[in-house]
Amino acid sequence: MATTLAGKTVLVVGGTSGIGYGVAEAVVAQGGHVIVASSTQSKVDSAVQRLQKIGAKGVKVSGATVNAREEQSIKALAESVGEVDHLVWTCGDLEMIGIQFPNIDAAAAKGAFEVRFWGPIYAAKYAKIKADGSIVLTTGNAASKPPKAWSVPAGVCGSVESLARGLAVELAPIRVNAVAPGSVLTEMWDTLLPADIKDTVLKGVAEQSLAKRVGTPQDMAEAYVFLMKCGFITGNTIHVDGGALLV
Repeated sequence: MATTLAGKTVLVVGGTSGIGYGVAEAVVAQGGHVIVASSTQSKVDSAVQRLQKIGAKGVKVSGATVNAREEQSIKALAESVGEVDHLVWTCGDLEMIGIQFPNIDAAAAKGAFEVRFWGPIYAAKYAKIKADGSIVLTTGNAASKPPKAWSVPAGVCGSVESLARGLAVELAPIRVNAVAPGSVLTEMWDTLLPADIKDTVLKGVAEQSLAKRVGTPQDMAEAYVFLMKCGFITGNTIHVDGGALLV
């Protein structure tokens, strides 16, 4: 019988939008209990309400706020939610925009590492994860194929991949893996670009993809769910990018 997430408790940090919300949706759809956490209470409340509407009877959905840049806030989150089966870390988007080489915004670079690298370290340190559970981190394709001016983001992504391998050794038998998304259609694009420019950019991205489209949060969620369910994979990074590494 295939492993499912039914009855499992999953904490998704960054679970109120984008990829994180897609993961939360997938967990609820499989009958799992989900806790979504982010920095804004209104976003947490909205995500919980939406997830409750799609969850089956008996599925628990709750939310919490956390400052992913601060160790004590992450520690408080871990203590408040108690024991979980799986921890998923997806937060961290816009910090990457200000660290393109050589015009590097030092504060943005520091923020990227705080959220994407140090945040997961503190989460792994304080989270109460069952021995047969897992942690899934989020990196990016830049670690393997950095585009022009993305030396620093590539370093951030590469550090997360290395962290996943290191934590897999440190925390065994708890499994630790990472997902490296390619281009994904999330709310972030609305923040970065006007609608007409966004559509043009995304069309170009789709044309360059072997899959001939841009990824969705639901595409990404499939990988996170697999890594939570498969009990014999740890220390690995899965690329979900429409074949971007081959073009």
